[in-house]
Order: sequence, then structure tokens, then C-alpha cells
Amino acid sequence: MESDITVEMSKSEQSYIETIYNLIKEHGYARVIDIATKLSVKPPSVTNMLQRLDEQKFVTYIKYRGVILTDKGKIIAETLEKRHQSFKKFLIMIGISETVAEKDACEMEHRINPETVTKLAKFVEFVESAPKTPPFLQHFKKYIRNGNRPKHCRKKKQN
Repeated sequence: MESDITVEMSKSEQSYIETIYNLIKEHGYARVIDIATKLSVKPPSVTNMLQRLDEQKFVTYIKYRGVILTDKGKIIAETLEKRHQSFKKFLIMIGISETVAEKDACEMEHRINPETVTKLAKFVEFVESAPKTPPFLQHFKKYIRNGNRPKHCRKKKQN
């Protein structure tokens, strides 16, 4: 099984790191008030978490100034982002709406075993680059809509 530092982190810690990463990508900086707004928490809660993440060397937090990710924090954030995108793409592939896929990917990325994440990401990458014939995803989506499998996709009888 693949080693993954995020396994040792709480969902809350992961959410903070991911939020900081996204704010920095979007605005070039992350402030306590912006993090609090994104996560729907009070600023003192953000300050407490930033101090904890600073102690763990995931962020550099300077009171009244803001926060930046350390190299260690960036690796975590990028890992979480890749997971999120893989889950979202997979869910969309199987016919989940983008809105629901986005929400569910957020939940899945923090809870799934790293081995599962790796295999799912490889599956998504493979399907995206595979020839479109046979079009099994289209057959699957049709099956979801009407419950009928194409003739060549019928379940094989066991002896």
C-alpha cells in the first residue's frame, strides 16, 4: 500500500490546507478572514488551526499578516487537489452531475484509502486516453437511463 502523509492528518487539517492553497491560487494570498469565510468558521478557530499547522510545518503563519504554505504544505495541497480532480472526473464519467460530483469529491478525497485513490486516478487517466471504441461509458450511461444493457454487454451465464 502506498504511503501517504494525509492519512495521518485530520479532515479538518486537510480542509484548511486545501482552502489556503485555493485562496493563494485565486488571490495570491490567504488571510484569516478569507479562510474563515470559505470554511464558515469564526476567525479565532482559524487562528488556532493555523498555529497548529505552523507547529507541524505545513504553513508559515504570521499573526496579522497571513499565511503561506511551506513546501511540505504545498505537497499535501497538490496531493489533495489531484485526488479531488480524479474523484470528480470519475463521478462525472459515470453520469453524476458536475454539482454533485464536486460536492462528493470533496468528501471522498479525505476519506478514501491511498491505494484506492491511486488506482482510481489510474483508471480515470486510462479511460481519458483510451480509444473511444468500444464506447463502454456511453453504454453504461444508457444502462443507467433505461436499465437495459446492449446485447453485446449482457451478463454471462455461469455454469
